[in-house]
Amino acid sequence: MSKIPKAHAFLDLSDYGRTPARWIANALKNTKATPIHVTLAFGIVGLFACYFILSRHFLLAGICLIIKSILDAADGELARVKATPSYSGRYLDSIFDIVLNFLIIVCICIITKSPILYGIAAFIGIQLQGTLYNYYYVILRNEYGGDTTSRINEKKIPIAFPNEKQTHVNILFHTFNILYRSFDQIIYYLDRSATRNQKFPSYFMTAVSALGLGSQLLIMAILMTVNLEQFILPFFIAFTLCIPVLIVIRRYINT
Repeated sequence: MSKIPKAHAFLDLSDYGRTPARWIANALKNTKATPIHVTLAFGIVGLFACYFILSRHFLLAGICLIIKSILDAADGELARVKATPSYSGRYLDSIFDIVLNFLIIVCICIITKSPILYGIAAFIGIQLQGTLYNYYYVILRNEYGGDTTSRINEKKIPIAFPNEKQTHVNILFHTFNILYRSFDQIIYYLDRSATRNQKFPSYFMTAVSALGLGSQLLIMAILMTVNLEQFILPFFIAFTLCIPVLIVIRRYINT
């Protein structure tokens, strides 16, 4: 199952790694490698990115961020080609994402000698931006029969798929909620009517995808590569202003 039927697909600016992710998934299809193994791999690559940021090897850091983004897509693709969807993988993927986002921001704070409040504001902004993108995308997928492992409101522990253990799902679900619940609730209350008015034109979703994690990592990689790392935190703080703008546009589209 693809994330969304082709009839409702859109140009996803954050999903530039999808094609190489599919190559990786097809290469691993008939091996013992699992989606969890790929998730662990992108976690390791993310840690290498942090190391290269701290050591000021910005080109290598940028390359690691792009590879991380590709592997982040590859674990889901592998789950699809092997027909082994799992909530464990979905939650672990998201847990790794938020932990790595935090570590990356901390590293950028250190090398730019930025106030900790700047780092906190940028981290919160990055998470809210990504949450808005995921919120609209999950609504779209659920509406048109796409991938269903992600849900709009993660309040109830899902029943594990046959290929995973319920105990693992329970632990990862609670960890996921501790890390993401506040961001999910903020976005939900800012635009709760989105679940009722489900008109998301492709051009609108393309604009929203600029807030996705893949886009964020690409922007970081570019700024670091051209030695503008000092602008990363201010950029993402300012970029958070796109959230109310996009919410207003979505409401206007659905009036």
